[in-house]
Amino acid sequence: MNTIDLEVQGMSCGSCVKHVTQALQSLSGVQQVDVDLKSGHVQVSGAVSFDAQTLISALDAAGYPAKLSTSVVPLVDKPSGGCGGNTGKAKGGCCCG
Repeated sequence: MNTIDLEVQGMSCGSCVKHVTQALQSLSGVQQVDVDLKSGHVQVSGAVSFDAQTLISALDAAGYPAKLSTSVVPLVDKPSGGCGGNTGKAKGGCCCG
């Protein structure tokens, strides 16, 4: 299985995790998406090779700027709950409100 690690900005709640996951799972070849909300790291896996820029572009289009991760951070359980009062959707910001 091929894996790409990304650093994603703007995630602050469970809804953000859902939107990031959906944006990536909609792409051809992506089989698994693991999101660590606390660290902002996302691990994308698939049986076939996929282009990192395609993943980054999909996240950018969804409002979550991303880049290839320069470090590997162990993923932790996905937390649930709100974003702590952040409202509105702005590029790189929380999507709940």
